[in-house]
Amino acid sequence: MKFNILVLAAAFSFSFNLYTQTPEQLYFEWTEMPFSKEELAIRRTKLTRDLLDSGKTGLAIIPSKDGFSFGETFRQLDDFYYFTGLELPNSILVLDLTNQTSMIFAPQRDLRFESASRPNDFPGRPLLTDSEITLRSGLTLQDISEFSDLMDGKASEGAIALIDNGQAGEIGFASKDYISSPTPVQTLLNALQTNHKGLKFQNMYESVARVRMIKSPQEIEIMRKSTAINIEGIKTAAKMIKAGIDERYLEGILEGNYKVNGAHRLAFGSIIKSGPNSLWPWRILATHYNRRNRVLSNGELVIFDVGCEYKNYVSDVGRTFPVSGKFTDIQRKILTMEVGIADQIIDYIEPGITFANIKELTDSIIPHHAKKYMQVGLFFGHHLGLSTSDPKLADAKLQPGMIFTVEPWYYNHDDQISVFTEDVVLVTEDGCEVLSKDLPRTPEDLEKLIKK
Repeated sequence: MKFNILVLAAAFSFSFNLYTQTPEQLYFEWTEMPFSKEELAIRRTKLTRDLLDSGKTGLAIIPSKDGFSFGETFRQLDDFYYFTGLELPNSILVLDLTNQTSMIFAPQRDLRFESASRPNDFPGRPLLTDSEITLRSGLTLQDISEFSDLMDGKASEGAIALIDNGQAGEIGFASKDYISSPTPVQTLLNALQTNHKGLKFQNMYESVARVRMIKSPQEIEIMRKSTAINIEGIKTAAKMIKAGIDERYLEGILEGNYKVNGAHRLAFGSIIKSGPNSLWPWRILATHYNRRNRVLSNGELVIFDVGCEYKNYVSDVGRTFPVSGKFTDIQRKILTMEVGIADQIIDYIEPGITFANIKELTDSIIPHHAKKYMQVGLFFGHHLGLSTSDPKLADAKLQPGMIFTVEPWYYNHDDQISVFTEDVVLVTEDGCEVLSKDLPRTPEDLEKLIKK
C-alpha cells in the first residue's frame, strides 16, 4: 500500500511539473511601452479632433498585425503601433467619434505563446486579464468576439467605418484577381463588408497623415538614434570598398554593424549597387533573385541607399563612392553638381513652404543638360517615421517636427553614370536640421572616408 502511494505521488508530481513547470509569461515581461500613455492619448485625441473637424462621423477602425512570426520578429502595423504603442496581435483599435472613446478588441490570450504539445516551452500569455496592459497604455481591452456584435449594431444604423486606406482617395477593397496580396487593411475591409451589411466606408488617410507627419520630441530622439546607427554602418562598410569584392559582402558589413550598434532590423532591403547596377532603381534590381551580388571593379561607382530600424522608427541615407578610392573627373563633376542641388534644397527648407515649392525650386536649379536624368513626381524626397513611406499630404505646408529625405538622384543611361546622395532632414522653427550631417557627402570627403 505504501509503495502504491509513493508511486502515485511520484506520478502526480511528474505530471504536475510537466504541465506547470514554466509560469505564464505576462506581456511586459517581454516588451515595453515606447511612449508614455499620455503621449499616446494625445495622438488619439489629435486624430479624433481632426476627423471631427473634417466633418467625419462614426468609428475609426485600426487593425493590428496577424499573429505569428515566420522566421522574423513580430512587427506591428504602423497605425496601430502609433496610436497604442502595443505589439498585440490579432487586435483592433476602435475610436468612437461620437463618444470620443478609445478601446481595443483583443483575443483572450496570445496564441504565439501557446502550444498544447509543448506546454513547458510555450507557457502562455494572457491578454484580457493582464491589467498592466491597461494601466500602462491607458486603453481598455475587450474580447475580440465582442467586435462583431458592435459592428452588427453599427451596421443596422448605417454607421460609417473610417479606415486608413494608405493613400488619399477612394477606399480600395481587396482585388478579386486570382493572384494578389491583400493588405491587412484590405482584409479588414473585406470582412466588414461581407459580415456587416449596411456599414458605409470612408477613408481617413488624410487625418492620419496630418497627425503622423508631425513628430513629437520623443519620436525625434529615436529617429536621431536610428540615423546615427545608419551613418556608422555606412562608414564602416565604406572602408571595405575595393575591387574584387561583391555588393553582398558590403551588405554583410553594413547590416552587421547595424546590429552591433543596436538596430532591431532593416528599414528595407539594403541597396548597394555598383557599375551597371547603379543605373537601376531598387525595384528593378530586386526583381531578380541574384541581381544584387555583383563584383566591384576599379573605375566604377558604388551607391549606398540603405536604412535601419530602431524602436520601430527608420532611417534612410544614401551616398556614392568610387571603387578605386578616387573619383574620375566626370564622376566628380556630376556628384558635385548633384550635391550642390541638395544643398540648395536644404537651405530653402523652412516652415510654411510646400513640397510643390521644393519641386519648383529644384526644377529651376537643375542644369539644362541634367534635366532628362533627374525627374521626380511630388518632390525629391519622402517622409520618414515608422516607415520609409510615412503618410504625407502633397499640399501640406512644412511644419516643425516633420522629417523627410532630400535626395536629388541622377540616373544617366546615355553615358552610363549614376550618382545618389540622400539626407534626412528635420524641419525646425526657422529652417531645418540635417540629421545625417555627420556622414561625408562631397567627393573630397567621401574619398577621405574610404582611403585605404
